[in-house]
Amino acid sequence: MPSSVFDQILLKHLWGTDELRAIFCDENRVQKWFDFEAALALEQAELGIIPREAAAEIAAKAKVANIDLEAVAVEVRHVKHPLVPSLRALQKACKGSLGEYVHFGPTTQDVLDTGMVLQVYEAHGIVLRDLCDIGRELYRLAETYKATPMVGRTHGVQALPITFGHKCAVWLSEVSRHYDRMKQLEPRVFVGCLVGAVGSKASYGPQAIELDRRVMKRLGLGVADISWQPARDRLAEYVGVLGLIGGTLGKIANEIINAERNEVNELEEPFNEGKVGSSTMPHKRNPSVCENIVTVSRAIRYSVGMMQEAMFVEHERDGAAWRMEWKALPEACLMLGVMLTQSKYVLSGLVVHTDKMRRNLDLLGGFLLSERVMFALADTLGKQSAHELVYQASMHGIEQGITFEQSLMQNPQVRQALSEAELRAVLDPTTYVGLAPQIVEELLAETRAAGWLDR
Repeated sequence: MPSSVFDQILLKHLWGTDELRAIFCDENRVQKWFDFEAALALEQAELGIIPREAAAEIAAKAKVANIDLEAVAVEVRHVKHPLVPSLRALQKACKGSLGEYVHFGPTTQDVLDTGMVLQVYEAHGIVLRDLCDIGRELYRLAETYKATPMVGRTHGVQALPITFGHKCAVWLSEVSRHYDRMKQLEPRVFVGCLVGAVGSKASYGPQAIELDRRVMKRLGLGVADISWQPARDRLAEYVGVLGLIGGTLGKIANEIINAERNEVNELEEPFNEGKVGSSTMPHKRNPSVCENIVTVSRAIRYSVGMMQEAMFVEHERDGAAWRMEWKALPEACLMLGVMLTQSKYVLSGLVVHTDKMRRNLDLLGGFLLSERVMFALADTLGKQSAHELVYQASMHGIEQGITFEQSLMQNPQVRQALSEAELRAVLDPTTYVGLAPQIVEELLAETRAAGWLDR
């Protein structure tokens, strides 16, 4: 019976997707090992290292369906080795003595590392696909709401007007950089391992360099410049970038949660018929999907940390460090996968309450425009003097419970510098969003030119 949140029937949808679970399941893991063994045998035969008949048989039988995984698992516990029982099963599946040529040269880590890279490469395509989907949703939101004014907040409190499109464009820019990172790391990360027990390739013979090139080409991977069995930065980098993406998605989800508070009510995650917010309070419409994204975003950071720990490899190989990757790497992929899926759902159906955004611009009674008033007075009073005057008027108005306009008009210097009509115009929050719409347009143009959303 499953005991992990990644596999429990009731919870697994919150921690991973079926698509990614299929990539990191036992069957696909072993199949990737067999893919390595088949590619190795076929290329060794091409180079005259093993008989062609043996290579053909190994490749034909290197299918996980040809072995009993349950029996292999029992044998793993008995022999205390993660790979040998699978190799024995593959050898047994081959005709006669042809299975003797299975695993002719590699060490266990050659197989497991290359197999893991093949799994991650499969997952990588899904991550890129979903990043592009999220990018398209953010592009749509930024374009739709590029001129829609809302409150900009700093330190958790109201600061100045911005537009909702500008906020979405910031998110889009962040996701765009993540896409670039994922593409840039491909030649570094997606390389196989065919180096032998200590990285010298001794067991592969004099044709080892050519064999390495051929095997990796057959598997669709790059060739490493040198053994990376003791150098785990490649996979640590990959999970590190997954953590960065998770941080962005968690930040966006948390922003939506804050904006969904009844007192703010500017955004709302999609609501479906039958969705229940509470077992005792029937009225609740909780941001449960966004909450899950935030939860998983926090959890993935610890996979990043574990991959950093796995970089501390002793000598030429270190099983204690290596084994941490077996947990951290698949789980990081699963966690990011569910965050991407849920973020797509939220952003594609995000409810935007533009009327509430407009209402909240007036929540402070005009004090939101203190900066604008200061600059309007600066030509007459000087910037520093204007700042001091507006500060005093702000503190006075807030403490007295009167509007910003009322507090300002009590000051003769303000009345001398600005008429009531001029001041009222200056206090219109919808006309003080700066260059936000233009900035959004420029970012959207850059995004279109980059072309990654067309993938």
